Amino acid sequence: MFAQTLTTIYTNFGGNLISVMPLYSTLMMFLAEGDDIGTGLKMLGAGLTGTGMIGASIGQGIVGYGACVAIGRNPETAPKITSTLIVTAGFCESGAIYALVIAILLIFVA
Repeated sequence: MFAQTLTTIYTNFGGNLISVMPLYSTLMMFLAEGDDIGTGLKMLGAGLTGTGMIGASIGQGIVGYGACVAIGRNPETAPKITSTLIVTAGFCESGAIYALVIAILLIFVA
């Protein structure tokens, strides 16, 4: 029960912090104009954007866990649960792809 409570708190509040990491890295991009310090800040911003993928990994793990538990309790609903699992995993993965695109833009374009 305690572990489930901690997981819920982390996914509700920690996930929100991680999902706005691309905004922080974009701010770093504007600070990264010109000199060697700017290049370092640009790479730091790209690295911070990479942490946005942590939220997607945690989300996919929780979704997979919930699907396995649901199929274990009620095996005849497995096709319906599996299709919902695939759609939800796609939504989780879109955040990671967004973070990856922002990191690549910071490194090569900015």
